[in-house]
Amino acid sequence: MKLVRYGAFGQEKPALLDSKGVLRDLSGKVPDIAGKALTSASLAALKALDAESLPVVQGSPRIGACVGDVRNFIAVGLNFADHAAETGAPIPAEPILFNKAPNCIVGPYDDVTIPKNSKKTDWEVELAIVIGDGGSYIAEKDAMAAIAGFCVCNDVSEREFQTERGGQWAKGKGCPTFGPLGPWLVTPDEIADIQNLGMWLEVDGERVQNGSTKTMIFGAAYLVHYISQFMRLDPGDVITTGTPPGVGLGFKPPRFLKGGEVVALGIDGLGTQKQNFVPYEG
Repeated sequence: MKLVRYGAFGQEKPALLDSKGVLRDLSGKVPDIAGKALTSASLAALKALDAESLPVVQGSPRIGACVGDVRNFIAVGLNFADHAAETGAPIPAEPILFNKAPNCIVGPYDDVTIPKNSKKTDWEVELAIVIGDGGSYIAEKDAMAAIAGFCVCNDVSEREFQTERGGQWAKGKGCPTFGPLGPWLVTPDEIADIQNLGMWLEVDGERVQNGSTKTMIFGAAYLVHYISQFMRLDPGDVITTGTPPGVGLGFKPPRFLKGGEVVALGIDGLGTQKQNFVPYEG
C-alpha cells in the first residue's frame, strides 16, 4: 500500500493511493496514519479493503507528511560509506544517533524556511523508516516485521549550528520545517529490496546527489535492531537513515542554501518531493 495524508497543516486526513493512482479517503476506517493505525494488525485490515470502494478525494489538496503525531524522530549520521568519504570522516564502528525535533516535520511540497542567522543550510535525501509494531530489544531477524513502511525524507541541516556551536548535532537538525516526509508511506511488501534503491536530489535543476541505499553502512533491519537496544520504538516513530554523497558541505568550496532555491528529491518506489527554500522573516 501507499498511504497518504492530505489537507491543511495540522488537520490532515488519512488516504491511500489505489492501483490507478487515485487518492481514496480512509477517514471512515482510521483516524489518521499515525500511532496504532500503523501496527501490523491495522495495516492488514487496511490492505484487505476494496480500495476502489472508498471515497475519491476530490480536487488537488495539499499533501501532508505521510505519518502524523510523530513522537520520536531519530536520525543516523554518516551512514553511507561514500558520504563519509566525501566529508573525510572515518567509517563509524556503530551507528551514530541523534534526534530531530518531531515538530520540524512538514509535508513533501511545503516550503522550508532558512533559519534566522543561518550561514550553512544544507540538503540531504534520505530513506526514512516508519515503525509499526516496534518494541525493545528487537532481533535483527525480526526487524522488518516491526516496520510499517518507508518514505522519503529531506534531512535538512544547518552545518554551522550542527558542528560549530558546541554540543550535539541536534542544534542543526531540528529547526522548523527541517523534516519534510513523504509523499507516501510505502509498506514493505511493495519494496523488492530496500537495500538497492536509487536516491537523488537536485538544487535548481542541477543533480547534486545521485546514490543508492546499497552503500548504507548499516542497513534498515540492523538499524531498527540496534536502536531498539537503547530505546523503545513505538508505532509511528520515524528513523531517517543517512544520506549519499553530494551534500553542500562536500563541495569544494562548500555550497549552501540562502533562500530562493528549489530542491527536488526522490527515492525509487517511494516518490518525489519538491520544496521552495525561503529566507527567514521575522
